[in-house]
Formats: sequence, C-alpha cells, structure tokens
Amino acid sequence: MIPLASLPAYDDDTTHLRRIFSYFPSGVVVLAADVEGEVEGMVASSFTVGVSLDPPLVLCAIQRTSSTWPRLRAATTLGVSVLAEDHGGIGQQVASRERSERFAGVPLRSTGGTARFIAGAPVWFECTVHAEHEAGDHLVVLLEVGALGADPNLKPLVFHASTFRRLVHPTSEETPS
Repeated sequence: MIPLASLPAYDDDTTHLRRIFSYFPSGVVVLAADVEGEVEGMVASSFTVGVSLDPPLVLCAIQRTSSTWPRLRAATTLGVSVLAEDHGGIGQQVASRERSERFAGVPLRSTGGTARFIAGAPVWFECTVHAEHEAGDHLVVLLEVGALGADPNLKPLVFHASTFRRLVHPTSEETPS
C-alpha cells in the first residue's frame, strides 16, 4: 500500500475547508416557485438524488442565513431544475443578491402548480418539502418528488473548483463497449 502524504489537521480555517470542498464536482440546481405572484428562487450545488426511492426523496443543503428559503418553503410545490451546460449565466443571475433581477429574461416553465422550472434543463423535479433538519450552519432539506423528467440529449453544468464547467464528452475509443 502506498502511504498517503500526511494530512494537516482541520484547524477551523473555513477558507481552506471551502477550497478543499470545491474540488468535489457537483451538479448545479435552481430551486424555484411562484410565491404570491412572484418567482422566488435560489441556486444550490449541495444537491443529492436517490436519498430514498420509497418515498422518492432528494436532498438539498441550504444556508441557515438564507432569506430566500423561508419564502420558497411556503410554496405548495417547488421546482428543481438541474442546469444545462449552457446555463452558467443563468446560474450566476439566479445566485444574485438582487432578488428582483434573478429571473429577469430567464425562460421558465410550469406544470400548472407553484413550481417553476428553467427552460432547457436536462433534469427537473417537482417536489414538496418532506423534512428539514438543522446541520451546523445549514439546513438539510429533504424534498419529496411528485413528478420528474429528463432530456438525455442535454448535458448538465458542473461546479468544480468554484467554477462552472462542462463535461468532456468521451471519444469513441474512450466509451466502454
């Protein structure tokens, strides 16, 4: 066995911790809903699918200081859109602190309820809040999936090293047979 280089102990340096966490690639989602006639939404990269199949649950971690989450959680249903590789600008816009500009010019879709979806998302989930749990400086929010869809021809946006990135599509030699 090859020994791992000695790892420095975690010393409460949150900047270092964030940098190390950023090396784990993740998808990027937008949670959105119509709340009292206005679209509310937020971007999240701490999102996990397949938490449970019965009931179908997904998970999102949300900062406890979020002023958007209390508004969103009041919606009957929430839309979760996995951003497509060409949605980097939308991700930055929705992450803006300027609430009134978050969805300006962003094409949205609806299933008829309060959930809102980013047009052109490769994957979407219509959810209700199943449970919330305090976890340090975040809330772990379990969302129960009521409807879902995907377009396998669209590729997701990836967040890695604090940057939006695209997946590299394998060549025919790299694709397993």
